[in-house]
Amino acid sequence: MTKVKSLADLKKMKEELQAKIEVREKGEVSENLVQIKVAMATCGIAAGAKPIMEFLIDELDKRGINAVVTQTGCMGYCYAEPTIEVKLPGKDPVIFGYVDKKKADEIIEKYIKNGELVDGIIPTNYETIDNK
Repeated sequence: MTKVKSLADLKKMKEELQAKIEVREKGEVSENLVQIKVAMATCGIAAGAKPIMEFLIDELDKRGINAVVTQTGCMGYCYAEPTIEVKLPGKDPVIFGYVDKKKADEIIEKYIKNGELVDGIIPTNYETIDNK
């Protein structure tokens, strides 16, 4: 984090953070961004989802990847927590299980940046309301 040396620095930092929060809350341009949902129900939190969410936010920002990282409730994969859902623009969402910092880094580098599938995908066997 950068040091605040003046009131102008503080105002600039406030504006940048408010812009990020607005995108996360409203999702106005989220269709064109990478979208990541971190399962943060009790089982996810107990399995370490909060540090994974923080890692994803920090690393995506450091690497200059525009993404919306949000938390969600139970995804139904308690056995594989922490779990995350990653949706690349124009593609179907992919759910990853047993995500630790090493796996999260691999997901960023291989899947998000290059579109390469990585181990840890949980197959979905359900239909969404959109498919009916």
